[in-house]
Amino acid sequence: MRKGKPQYPRQQPGPEKVNIHRGTLTNVWIYGLHAVEAALANPARQLQRLVAIDTVARGLNQSRLKAEILNRDAIDALLPRGVVHQGVALLASPLPEPDLQDAAKPLPERRNVVVVLDQVTDPHNVGAILRSAAAFGARAVIATERNTPEATASLAKAASGALDLVPFVRVVNLARALDELKELGYWCVGFADRAEKSLAAADLTGNIALVLGAEGEGLRRLTIERCDQLVRIPTASAMASLNVSNAAAVALYELARG
Repeated sequence: MRKGKPQYPRQQPGPEKVNIHRGTLTNVWIYGLHAVEAALANPARQLQRLVAIDTVARGLNQSRLKAEILNRDAIDALLPRGVVHQGVALLASPLPEPDLQDAAKPLPERRNVVVVLDQVTDPHNVGAILRSAAAFGARAVIATERNTPEATASLAKAASGALDLVPFVRVVNLARALDELKELGYWCVGFADRAEKSLAAADLTGNIALVLGAEGEGLRRLTIERCDQLVRIPTASAMASLNVSNAAAVALYELARG
């Protein structure tokens, strides 16, 4: 068993392409049924325009904004080419930039879990991780500002509504963010194929920050140095490692069942 507190070290372009993390007020089109319904239900979103085909509009469970009935071709014309919008799109304000301290502040009388991503670049992976974070009750997903996708409509679609449920915090310096999490009482657990302990065998009591790196490259050296321990997810020899979003889902499930 570990004792004491965590130890810190001493020292395609289109209407969706907006940066919501630097204070811009540019509105963004959100598309896909789950993503739109979650945004409609989020009071932090200012709603501008809701468009839908007739059958989808009649099934929307919301009362904040009246849907404008359009056909699929007209909705296609509003969005980046080739997106799967499922017959509905919402023009809304970007979400306010979350603060790390507020988003990750531990809640009393429960285990708190955050997911930390070290330069995971694929918006579909980040979206899937947000979805798993929402499903298993994680407090936040934290990522680097550089080499991490912005919270655009494509990420919102991949997250299937989770972007409006789980704070997505982007930080300038990940090592410093890990130090802040330790000060909040989190144990930082990094995932590395070379780790001696498996996830199931590790002592993961208390509040946990799950730290995952980009596929292939893994965690950077400074990130590893900030982790209290490293773990791995055992796989069959024919498959050396899991996709990062699958690894996040497995880790979140393991913590939830424990």
